[in-house]
Amino acid sequence: MTWLTPVTLAGTAATLVPLSSTHRDALIEAVEDGEVWRLWYTNIPSPTEMTAEIERRLGLQAAGAMIPFTVIDNASGKAAGMTTYMNVDAIHQRVEIGSTWYRAGAQRTPINTECKLLLLTHAFDTVDCIAVEFRTHFFNPQSRRGIERLGAKLDGVLRNHQRARDGTLRDTCVYSILNSEWPTVRTHLKWQIERPRG
Repeated sequence: MTWLTPVTLAGTAATLVPLSSTHRDALIEAVEDGEVWRLWYTNIPSPTEMTAEIERRLGLQAAGAMIPFTVIDNASGKAAGMTTYMNVDAIHQRVEIGSTWYRAGAQRTPINTECKLLLLTHAFDTVDCIAVEFRTHFFNPQSRRGIERLGAKLDGVLRNHQRARDGTLRDTCVYSILNSEWPTVRTHLKWQIERPRG
């Protein structure tokens, strides 16, 4: 795969580094912060599932379908979570940003917004994507609000799209940002990161 390859993306609050099996212990420590895997409407790996999840993501990378990252909190130097480029479509130059989770201590900080800015900048400005997609569970209001705050627009809801680990059926909300929308979205994201916080 030559269109989208592993890369380090560095920002002020966070750095995205290519996922490695050597990140296992740091990611276990991160996922234990807040026990974020216990949210029923997410698919976050538990500590005992972390090795298999890293192997799964690296396998998809080898197949050309995913570019996985470990998110590093620049202030602490610790792993803050994971994120990916997924459903990589080199022919149509589209990609989804997803399979993202953050430790409780990194939530509601500038880290997620900056990570999305780094990923979107690379997708649109470096590899010339025509669209970037985001997907989330209908019953994940925090994720939906976060995606909408980025400036992504709802394309629609895929009803009974997937079966969750507990057997329930997931309605998936699909959002996207188009390349024509990117300049305005980029300005908005930079403003969100730089604006004074009270």
